[in-house]
Amino acid sequence: MSDTANDEPHAAGFGQSLWSDVGIAEQEFPPGLYVVATPLGNAADVTLRALWVLRLADCVAAEDTRTTAPLLARYGIAARLVALHQHNEAQASAPILERLARGERVALVSDAGTPAISDPGALLVRAALAAGVRVIPVPGASALTAALSVAGVRAGHIRFVGFAPTRAAARRRHWSSLAADEGATVIFEAPHRMAATARELAAVLNPGRRVIVMRELTKRFESVVPTTAALLPVVIERSPPRGEYVLVVDALSEAAEPSPAVEIDAATARWLTVLGEELPAARAAAIAAKASGLPRALLYRALGKRHLPGGTGGAG
Repeated sequence: MSDTANDEPHAAGFGQSLWSDVGIAEQEFPPGLYVVATPLGNAADVTLRALWVLRLADCVAAEDTRTTAPLLARYGIAARLVALHQHNEAQASAPILERLARGERVALVSDAGTPAISDPGALLVRAALAAGVRVIPVPGASALTAALSVAGVRAGHIRFVGFAPTRAAARRRHWSSLAADEGATVIFEAPHRMAATARELAAVLNPGRRVIVMRELTKRFESVVPTTAALLPVVIERSPPRGEYVLVVDALSEAAEPSPAVEIDAATARWLTVLGEELPAARAAAIAAKASGLPRALLYRALGKRHLPGGTGGAG
């Protein structure tokens, strides 16, 4: 491992006064695993501390070395790159842990944003912590926080679910769980699955529930589009898929609830109670809506709140 005092990086294109002004040369950078956030798309979003760590690192573990190499070259960083991605993380972690045991600095990066958040790296981080290695966050760009900052969601419970399962049955359970949560939810989605996801969400969410669609965050064609669950498929169909999406399903508001003037009759309430005991709430409400003609959203809310005349209800 190189000594910090004798291994100060000098970033190409930056004056020495910049580094002196922020006092980074006086900071300590001990051996350990540095989890380094990299830009989502705009290279200018990289932090000074990230550049410093990437230069100091004895090696950089990258999700895709072909993506990370140009970013490092842009800032004049000639680092040793090793691949650590979803297909080799278990095997690739072993030699990295050996490096860490020898007292080296290893920087972990993903293709964009913060590693180990719906990106490879969590297995390595867990193994490093278990081995007693110091794990140091170098915060910066994150699609999760970037999306929330421009979504305008209400303060309170916010759930992050990342990418949905690929199997049909698992996806149905996933979306039903999401629909039953009255707080805000952040979803990541790939462009080739976005149309299907939009249809599936529209089928289970309250039709008036606010959804914010974001794509190409920090890039040239960045877009942030607020809509409702009912109109979500239309919004997605209006433009061809481009880059990865972030969806924020806002907390369920009073404005999105069905009118209290519509009431559930006793017979429907009994059926809804039984269905709610056997099925997820979203599915139970959908079946009851087809049979009764009542709004699915009304029935779903009744299940969630257990306000069923002549029955106990069930959340499913």
